[in-house]
Amino acid sequence: MIFNIQRFSTHDGIGIRTVVFYKGCPLSCWWCSNPESQSFDYSVLYHKKFCQNFGDCIKVESKAIIRNEKGLQIDRSLIKNPETLRNVCLTKALTISGEKLSVEEILTEIEKDLPFYRTDGGVTLSGGEPLSQGENMVELLRELKQMQISVNMETTLHVKWEKLERCIGLVDTFLADLKHTNKEKFKKHTGGDSLLVMSNLVKLDHSGANYVIRIPVIPGFNHTEKEIFELIDFASSLKNAKEINFLPYHTFGEEKYKMLDLPYKMKGVKPVEDRELAPYLQYAKGKGFQAKIGG
Repeated sequence: MIFNIQRFSTHDGIGIRTVVFYKGCPLSCWWCSNPESQSFDYSVLYHKKFCQNFGDCIKVESKAIIRNEKGLQIDRSLIKNPETLRNVCLTKALTISGEKLSVEEILTEIEKDLPFYRTDGGVTLSGGEPLSQGENMVELLRELKQMQISVNMETTLHVKWEKLERCIGLVDTFLADLKHTNKEKFKKHTGGDSLLVMSNLVKLDHSGANYVIRIPVIPGFNHTEKEIFELIDFASSLKNAKEINFLPYHTFGEEKYKMLDLPYKMKGVKPVEDRELAPYLQYAKGKGFQAKIGG
């Protein structure tokens, strides 16, 4: 399932890129800027300030959606078929995240950007977690390989090795998150297993695949010299690790949690400024890495 296809992106790889966002992730990171990407199913978002109280959504889902003095109240568990709500709201106060697209339909969107891939650029698969997807994702990779389009993949590496192994040779560069070496802290803040991620990164390194390590810098989670230096030290133990990108925490996704009626666990935490990353950049460069902010 796809929740967005972003054209003309200048992030997530070299050149102009088409970013395909897959829906569904095995992690639930506190700072996730796309919380609608975590569920493998449809997500219903409600932006209260856009609502004009036309009531069209209530007519379609009268049991799941009611209006009271607080505005619309949505019981998402009672919505049996979110597709019936996709184009109901004229003001787009209520939107549905998630769309089942075939490989052919995705390629049709990608092909609109083909003129920009002649010198550099390409496609980036993002999410959610692309590696958690089924065979359609792998089929897309094979088609892009046939078309000689460069492919990057953003990944948490939090999957069984077989899910990752099937993509080696089809992905030009893995943009691999490395969040923490401490198992307990990783579990608390993401719901996952840091040892699985580190094991997969070692295997990816041994495979000879090209990858870039990306470290999100998150206050209260890993934003200390001790913790970030430990991550850099682990990266330096890998034979083929050459580049580290530091991704400073931001609050761009906070509004989406309200739209999903979900708690934002990072509420009140200030964004990380680039200047705070100077010691991390210096340490990484001292270890022989190409290091930069963003990626």
